[in-house]
Amino acid sequence: MSNVSGLNSIEKRAAISLALVFGLRMLGLFMIMPVFAIYGQELDGYSPMWVGIAIGAYGLTQALLQIPMGMLSDRFGRKPVILIGLAIFCIGSLIAAYADSVMGVTIGRAIQGMGAIASTILALAADVTRDEHRPKVMATIGMCIGLSFAVSLILGPVLVDSIGLSGLFNLTAGLALLGMLVVLFIAPNAVSKAPKGDTRAAPELISAMLKDGQLLRLDVGIFVLHLVITSIFVVLPLMLMELDFATTDHWQLYFPTLLVSFVLMVPLIIIGAKNESMKQMYRFSLLLLAVSLVMMYLLQGSFIGLFVAVIVFFTAFNYLEASLPSLIAKFAPAGQKGTAMGIYSSSQFFGAFWGGILGGLCYQYLGLAGVFATSTILVIAWWFYTAGMVNPKVLKTYTLDADAHDQPTAENMSQQLMALPGVKEAIVIFDDQAAYLKVDAKVFELNEARAVLLAPIEV
Repeated sequence: MSNVSGLNSIEKRAAISLALVFGLRMLGLFMIMPVFAIYGQELDGYSPMWVGIAIGAYGLTQALLQIPMGMLSDRFGRKPVILIGLAIFCIGSLIAAYADSVMGVTIGRAIQGMGAIASTILALAADVTRDEHRPKVMATIGMCIGLSFAVSLILGPVLVDSIGLSGLFNLTAGLALLGMLVVLFIAPNAVSKAPKGDTRAAPELISAMLKDGQLLRLDVGIFVLHLVITSIFVVLPLMLMELDFATTDHWQLYFPTLLVSFVLMVPLIIIGAKNESMKQMYRFSLLLLAVSLVMMYLLQGSFIGLFVAVIVFFTAFNYLEASLPSLIAKFAPAGQKGTAMGIYSSSQFFGAFWGGILGGLCYQYLGLAGVFATSTILVIAWWFYTAGMVNPKVLKTYTLDADAHDQPTAENMSQQLMALPGVKEAIVIFDDQAAYLKVDAKVFELNEARAVLLAPIEV
C-alpha cells in the first residue's frame, strides 16, 4: 500500500481498480503460455508451428489496434472503450474455449488481442490523478502487471489438469466479465482529460520518433525480449515433461525461480541508478540473458541445471522489463512520452507475435537447438546494437497546467521556461493547456515555473 500513499480517495480507487482490471486481463492472456505446448497436442491440426502461432496471435492484433483504441477513447470516452475492449476479450476467450482445433484457438487468441485497452486504461489513470501523483498510480499498475505474469505461470499449470484448456479459456472469459464489473462500479469516471502528450500516441510524431536512435534501440530491445520469451515458452513446458515433471508440478520451477529472480534484479537496478550506469547494467543483463539461453539448452537433462538457468533468465528478463519503460521515459522528448510509449508497446506485442511464429517454426524444423540458437543469436545481435546507447541524463519530468490563451502565448511561455535555472527541455502545448518540462531537480524551482505558466504574458 505504500505505493498509493499520499493519494486522495479518487486516485486510490483509480490505482487499485485499474491495476486490477489490467491484472485480470493479463492473467487471462498469460495463463495459456506455460501449458499450451503440452495440452495443445490434443487439438486437431496440432503442430509446433501452430502452437507458437496460437500463443503469440494476440500480439499481432493488439499491436495493430492499441493506438487506434486510444484515439477512440479520446472521442467516445475511456470507460466505454475499456468495456468494449473487455467484451471483445471475453468473446475471444469463449471462441478459444470451445474450439476443437489449433486454428480455432488461434482465432480466439487473435480476437482476445483486438480488445487492446492497455493505452486506454493508462489514459484513464492519468485523467483522474494529479500530475505530481501520476507516477505512483502508474507504478501500482506496473507492479500489478508483473505480478499477474508471475501468478499466471503458477495458476496455468496448477489448474489445467483439472479444468483443461477449455476451462482456462472459460476462466479467462470470467475474469474479463469481472473486470467489466470493476470498471462499471469501482473505477472512477474521468471528469477531465490529462494532457495528451503524456498519455496518447500522436500519429504525426511517429515517423520522427522512429528516427531517434536512442528510442529505436529500446523499441528493438523490447521486440527481441518478448520474441525470445514467447519462443522459449513454446518449448520450456516440453523440456519439463522430458524430466518427468507432470504439468501440475511445473509451478515448482516457475514460482521459486521467479521469486529468486525478483530479489536478484534489485541490486542491478540499484547499481545502475546509483552510479548512473544504466547502459552498463542494461548490456550486462543482455549477456546474462544470452548465457541463460545457452545454459537452458546445455543443461536440459538436469532439473537443477535447468532451475539455475531459468533463475538467470528471469533475473535478466525482469531487469530489462522493468528498465526499458523507464529508459523510454528518460529519452523521450518533453511532451512526446505518449507517442514514445505507444511505439514501444506496439513493438512489445509484435515481438510476442513473431516470437510465437519463430519459436514454433524453429522447433518444428530444427528442434530445441534451433529455438535456443536463434534466440541466443538475436540477443547477441541486440547486445551489439546497444553499443551506441548512451547513459540517460538524470532529469525529472513535470507536466504542469498552463494558462496559454493562444499559440503565441504558449511559445512565449516555452521560451521563458527554458530561461529558468535547471530547465533542460520545455514545451507548452496550447491545445493541451499544459507545459512539459525536463529539469535538473537540484537547481530547478517549481514555483518559478508555475509563476511563468500562470502570469499574463504580452506578445
